[in-house]
Amino acid sequence: MSSHPGRVRKGNEDACAASPEAGAYVVCDGMGGAAAGEVASHLAAETFLSQLRSSGSDANPDQKPQARLNAAIHAANQVIFQKAHLEPELSGMGTTLVALLHSPVPPTPQSPQSDSQPDAPITIRPAPPTLWLAHVGDSRCYRRRGRELTQLTADHSLVEEQIRAGYITEAEAMFSPMRNVITRAVGSQEHVDVEIQGHRPRIGDLYLLASDGLNRELSSDDIAMVLSNIPTPATEPYLAAACESLIKAANHNGGHDNITVLLAAFL
Repeated sequence: MSSHPGRVRKGNEDACAASPEAGAYVVCDGMGGAAAGEVASHLAAETFLSQLRSSGSDANPDQKPQARLNAAIHAANQVIFQKAHLEPELSGMGTTLVALLHSPVPPTPQSPQSDSQPDAPITIRPAPPTLWLAHVGDSRCYRRRGRELTQLTADHSLVEEQIRAGYITEAEAMFSPMRNVITRAVGSQEHVDVEIQGHRPRIGDLYLLASDGLNRELSSDDIAMVLSNIPTPATEPYLAAACESLIKAANHNGGHDNITVLLAAFL
């Protein structure tokens, strides 16, 4: 993972963090006056990981991963919202958040087939999701599977709503004066609406979490080109190099915003 302020802004209001032992990864993009955005993004990332560590499967064996993920983001929302109310200079702060939680399902022991029923039908159930993706705002998650790059999240933003309604095209959205307006954020309101998805990762998959400073400068094809240089199985040096290459390319194209990227590989 790597983060850079870009070429225009003096400060960096993004935050990224990971807890491999908890299977948790998060990227946040803060907003607010002065240093409020930086406070919000770091509070969100820290609270999110702390909550997931304390609610690990050993501590709460009956709690579903998506419930743990949801609870961690709501905890971050409360911490930011309350701090903003206690400190007037931080009023109105908030942050986007995109996160992954990998929670493998332990194998279920299979009973041997009875000799008295050798032809009994075998029920094959689809494998349950083991990777949970959550997001609030317009920070994104992409997945590279084989040679295909897929955007897994849909921005919670005004221009995304306008695109879905058919008012503007994706090309027009790139130049819309409303492109910075997000419709959901962590910490800006007392309650937050979290979007959560379940996925079944495959060996060789790459997952990219990124603040919007990346996709404002790079197209999906640009991102895919950089990720194509990562071999399968991926190694840590290649992942780190790809993160730096993505940031360098975004800065080369303007670097108008903070840029944060985090890559997670499934070996």
